Amino acid sequence: MAERIESAGKIQHPLAVTRTELVWEGKYDSAGNRVAPLRVVLPFQTVETVNESAAARRHTLELFGQHRQTEWRNRLIWGDKKYVLPSLLAEFAGKVNLIYIDPPFDTGADFSFTASVPNRPDDEEDDATSFTKEPSIIEHKAYRDTWGRGLDSYLQWFYETVVLLHELLHETGSLYVHLDWHVAHYAKIVLDEIFGKENFRNEIIWKRTTSRAGSESYNHIHDTLLFFTKSENYPWAVQYTNYSDDYIENSFRNTDADGRRYRETPLTAPGLRSGYSGKAWRKCDPSKIGNGRHWAIPGYMNAHLSKAAQANSILALEELEKMGRVLWAREGEGRPNFKQYVEDLKGVELQSIWNDFGALSSASQESLSYPTQKPEALLQRIITASSDEGDLLLDCFCGSGTSAAVAEKLKRRWITCDLGRFAIHTARKRLLGIPGVRPFIVQNLGKYERQLWQQQEFQGSARASRASVSAPLTESGNVPRGAEHDTRGAYAPQANFAAEARQRDYVHFILGLYQAKPLNGYSWLHGVKGGRMVHVGAVDAPVSVGDVAQIAAEFKRAIGTGKDAPKTNGVDLLGWDFAFEMNEVAKQQAAAANIQVRFLRIPHDAMDKRAVEQGDIHFFELAALSVDTKSDKREVTLKLSDFVIPPDDVPEDVRRTVKHWSQWIDYWAVDWDNKGDTFHNEWQTYRTRKEPKLDLETRHTYDAPGEYTVVVKVIDILGNDTTKTVKVKVK
Repeated sequence: MAERIESAGKIQHPLAVTRTELVWEGKYDSAGNRVAPLRVVLPFQTVETVNESAAARRHTLELFGQHRQTEWRNRLIWGDKKYVLPSLLAEFAGKVNLIYIDPPFDTGADFSFTASVPNRPDDEEDDATSFTKEPSIIEHKAYRDTWGRGLDSYLQWFYETVVLLHELLHETGSLYVHLDWHVAHYAKIVLDEIFGKENFRNEIIWKRTTSRAGSESYNHIHDTLLFFTKSENYPWAVQYTNYSDDYIENSFRNTDADGRRYRETPLTAPGLRSGYSGKAWRKCDPSKIGNGRHWAIPGYMNAHLSKAAQANSILALEELEKMGRVLWAREGEGRPNFKQYVEDLKGVELQSIWNDFGALSSASQESLSYPTQKPEALLQRIITASSDEGDLLLDCFCGSGTSAAVAEKLKRRWITCDLGRFAIHTARKRLLGIPGVRPFIVQNLGKYERQLWQQQEFQGSARASRASVSAPLTESGNVPRGAEHDTRGAYAPQANFAAEARQRDYVHFILGLYQAKPLNGYSWLHGVKGGRMVHVGAVDAPVSVGDVAQIAAEFKRAIGTGKDAPKTNGVDLLGWDFAFEMNEVAKQQAAAANIQVRFLRIPHDAMDKRAVEQGDIHFFELAALSVDTKSDKREVTLKLSDFVIPPDDVPEDVRRTVKHWSQWIDYWAVDWDNKGDTFHNEWQTYRTRKEPKLDLETRHTYDAPGEYTVVVKVIDILGNDTTKTVKVKVK
C-alpha cells in the first residue's frame, strides 16, 4: 500500500498526484512498467499481382533493376495485425492519412463464415446449398488473444493496436473506430490516453437497424463511431443530408407547373455597397430598402451565369430574370425575390446522428452475405469527409473489403489486412468487380513469420541467438523475380551448430505432429510413418521439383541399407508452401524414379501452442487440378477438366451434395507468361450472387511465337488456393 504524503499539514490521497487513466490487468508489468506492443518487423511477401498489364509488369521490373522507385500498388494483406502493423511502420510511419477500423466488439463474435456450394453446371434445378465454416485454429487463437481474459485482455489488445495506429497516422490524419455499446466507453478512454482528449472530435451514432421488441431493457439499435485526429489540423469536407419531407412541405409551399417545389427568398442582403451590387435595377434601389441593402446573388447560381454576369450584379439579375428565377410582388415592379427550388440547396449539414441508411439486408444487391459487412454509404461518408483524392487509407480489419472498395472508387490509395483467408478472397473478388480497378497486390508474411516462430520456439534447445529476418523490397511492396532470398534445405553444410540444432528440433517437432518416427543419417528423408518415408520442408522455402529430385536420389541410395531403409516406395512430403508446378511435374518425376509421393500441407495451426497441446493439428493433401490446353497458331485455349480437394472442414452431408468437381471452385485466374516470379493475375473469372455460374474455359492470343509458362490459380469455396503450371508453344 502506498504511503500517504503530508503536504501543508494535510494528508494527501496516494492517487492525488497521478493522472486519471483506465487500468486493466496486463497494462503494467510486475515492475510497474507499461507493457509495450509487440514490435516484430517482418518483410512482406507478394504472392499475387492483380490486374496489372504485361507492359506495366515489364516497367516495374525495369525500375526495380535500376534501383528506382516503383509505381504505387494498393495492398491486400493476409496476416495477423499484431505482425502486420509493426511491419508497416518502417515504410508508412506518419504517412497514413485516414484509418478506419471495425474491430470485434462482442464476446460472442468469431471467425466463422457461410460457405456456399453452387448449382451443378448445366443443371437448371436449384440444388445450391451452404454450410458454416468454423474458424481455423489460428483464428481461434486470435479470438483468445482478444477475449481470453475477458475485458482485460480486450483492452490490452485494443491499446496495443491503437498505439501502432497512432504511429502510422500522418500528423493531419484522422481515425474512426467503429464499435457498439459493449466496449465503446472503455475504448474512448484508451483513445483519449493515446491521442489526447483534445483530439477527440465526435461520438457518431449510427442507427443501424429499426426498432425491435422482446427485451427487458431499451433495445440496442445503433453502433458508435469514435472520431479522433492526430492534431488540430486535419482535412474536413462538409457532408450534407437531405431535408426531411416535413421541412420541404412546410418551407417550399409553392409548386411550378412542372411539379417542382420552390419558395421566394430575398435577392438582397444588409449593408450598403458602392459597386454594381449597390446600383438600382428596374426601378428598385437596394440602398433604400430598410436601413440600406445591396444585391446578393446566390453563389450556387454562378455556374449558370456568364462570366460577365458573375462580376456584375446588374447583368446577373437580367440573366436570372430570363431564366424565370426572379419573382416580383407586382408585375415588373416592387421588390424582386429569388425563385429558389429545393434542389438548389445541398441539404442539411451532417450532424452526429446518422439515421439516413441502415445495415445491409440479405436481399441488398450490395450484400456479400458476409456477417460483419458494412454498407458502402457509411465508408463513403467517412472517406469523403476526412481525406482527399490520392490520400492513403488503412483498415486492419478488412472483413468483406468495404473500406478498400470505397477507397478504390473514390480514388484513394489503400492498405487493408485480415487474418481470415476467406475475408481476403471475398475482398479480392469484390475489388475485381469494380470497373477500372487499379492494379493491386496480395501479400502475406509467409516464410518470415515462420522463421520468427522457428527462432523463438526452438532457440532454447539450439542455444542460438535470435537472428534477424530481412529481404529486399521495392517502395510499392513488390518482390520482383529473383529478389527474394531463401535459406533452403535441411542441414546445409555451411550452417553453424546453432542453426543445425534449431533445424533438427524443428524437423523433429513437425514429425511428432505428423506422428512419424525420426530418422538419422539422411539429409532429405527425415522420418518414417506406416512404412512411408517422410520429408519435412523448410520454413522459409516452398517444396520444389528440385527437392523431389534430391529426395528421389536419396531414396534410391537408401533402399536395402540398414534397419531404417524404406519398406515401401512411398514418400510423404510435408511443406508450408509448394512450388507452382509441384502436383504434376514432381509426381511425374517421382514416378519415373518408381516413387509414389503425396504432398501434404503443414497447417499454420502448427505454430499455435494450444492447438499443439490439444492435438488438434491436421495435415491435408494438396488439391489436384487438371487443365487441358490447345494451341492454334498464337491462340491458346485453357480448359479446367478436373479438381479434387481434400475433405478438410467440409461436412460429410455437404460433400454428398457435390455432384460435379467444378462446384468446389469459386474463382480461377491465369498468369499467361509467368517468369518464375510472383503470380500475375492477367485474367480471372469468379462466381457472384448475380452470376453464380463459372466459365471453365478461356483463350489468350500471344503477341509473339515461343514457349510460355502458364500458371493457373484456383480458389475453392473455402478460400484455399491451388496452382497449376503448364507449358504452351505458339507459332
